[in-house]
This record gives sequence, C-alpha cells and structure tokens, in this order.
Amino acid sequence: MSREARHIEAFLEMLSAERGAAANTIDAYRRDLQDFGAFLHRRGLSLGAAAAADISAYVKAASDAGLKPASRARRLSAVRQLYKFLVAEGHVASDPVHGHTGPKKERALPRTLNVAEVDRLIAAAARRADTAEGRERARAVRLHCLMEMLYATGMRVSELVSLPRNVLAGDDRVLTIKGKGGRERLVPLNAAARTALDRYLGLGAAGDDGMAATVATKWLFPSKSAQGHLTRQRFGQDLKVLAEDAGLDPARVSPHVLRHAFASHLLDRGADLRSVQQLLGHADISTTEIYTHVLEERLKRLVEEHHPLAKKD
Repeated sequence: MSREARHIEAFLEMLSAERGAAANTIDAYRRDLQDFGAFLHRRGLSLGAAAAADISAYVKAASDAGLKPASRARRLSAVRQLYKFLVAEGHVASDPVHGHTGPKKERALPRTLNVAEVDRLIAAAARRADTAEGRERARAVRLHCLMEMLYATGMRVSELVSLPRNVLAGDDRVLTIKGKGGRERLVPLNAAARTALDRYLGLGAAGDDGMAATVATKWLFPSKSAQGHLTRQRFGQDLKVLAEDAGLDPARVSPHVLRHAFASHLLDRGADLRSVQQLLGHADISTTEIYTHVLEERLKRLVEEHHPLAKKD
C-alpha cells in the first residue's frame, strides 16, 4: 500500500472510530478520495505536494467530466476533510483546500408518491399475502409487513431490514431504532403495521411455510444472505415487482421513495418539520428542510381557502 493510500485509510478509520460514520458513508468517502488520489498521481504529485492550483484543477476536471454540482461539492468536501485530518496529524504542512468554495448544490426535490399510489402498493402487497401459497405465501406476507412498517415509520431501508428481533420487546406500539451514528430514536407503529407484523410473526410461530427461522435467529427478517438478514437490494427488487402489480412505473418506486412519501404526507397533513426530523432520524434540521416545499404548498392552500381576499365571486 502506498503512503497516500495509507493516509486515506487512516482518515477513514478516524471517521469510523471517532465519528461513528456508517459503512456506506465510509465507502463513499473512499471512492471520492481514491479518485482525487488518482488525479494527483496523473499529475505526478503526492498529497503533501498538492497546491491550491491543483485543487482548482481537480474541481474543474470534475466539472469538465460532466459531474453535477452536488457531486463536485461532495468530492471537494471529502478532500477538504482529508486535508484537515492530515494537517492535524502532522502529515502535511499546509492545507491546499483552504479558501476554496465548492459549487452551489442544486437541491432537487425528493421523488415521492401520492397517498393514492402508496395505497395501491400496499393493497397489492395485501392481495399477494392473501392469495399466494407455500413458500411464496411466506415471502408475500413478509413483503406486506415490510411495506406497512416502512410507510408507518419512515425508517431507512437499511434500518428496516436489519431490525433485531429484540426490537419487539416492550410496548408493541413503538419501536426503538438504532440509526446512523448509533443514535437511537422511537418510531410509532400504526394499527395496520402492527396487524401485518403479527401476521408475519404468526407464520414463524406456527412453523408455517418454512418461516420457523424467524424465531431461531436474532433478526426480525432473517435470510440466507451473508449478513443473516434480508438485504436492502432484495427488498428493492421485490418492491419493483410489486409496483408492476399495482400498475405503477417501477422506476418511480423504491424504499427511499416510500420514506420520502412518509415525510411528505405527514407534513401535508399538518405535522411540523421538527417532529418529522425526529421521526426520520436526521441529526440536523437542515437535512429535513428538503421537504419545505410541502409546507409552502400547504400554506398556499390555507391562504387560498381561508383568506377573504383570495375568494372570488
């Protein structure tokens, strides 16, 4: 391993150990920093020899390659944090990123589904659970349970599929979720989600359709994957098939889209931004502010419906 690669790995280890960064976050940083390292290598430079002009050249090269502003900003942020670490550790004498400002991010509105579309998805999942037979029935009941729980809680898909079985201990109306950075939060389960969960657990308790494994492992949604639980990729694939059953474009449907639907529908019906932040497990309210367009639309409707000057004869 080269000296540059060792420095990058040391930085990534710090992110994991000291900041509790998730594995997916670490992987994203690694890809961005390896790209930066390759750029310096092509210019015959080491991390310590890079100057401000080289950072500007890197940002320009990313722009010329067609990267979107958000991607360029993310890469520059990764490089900036790497150099702060290297300076603090005494590996480089100065920070060449200092003074550089990244491109302004275009904050795209999250893709989502309306209430009727979510209802169609859940109804399609319920039909499958009612009509499937054998092992397919077990998978259908599990998918229906996952759908109800995801829309009821707004959990990240990684949080949902990796739920430990002991999350069911205590009050069955709420779950204690461990999210990013090891932070815990409470999420409520509505009646529909509890009913679907009871049905799923009932299969395992009865040893029905090969579901006895659900009581034999520590996972709520066990599988034969390397992780021991259902993977988010598998859930995503099942969701695409379900979208077709529901007459929706599969390209518009994903677990993350359902998380956005959960947040958007809550805000549209009067929930405040801070409450939605807590339910989603966002560490910073600024992350939740991508949904302010929902609040703006709600305020427009309020004015149009109730302000006397907005009414026309």
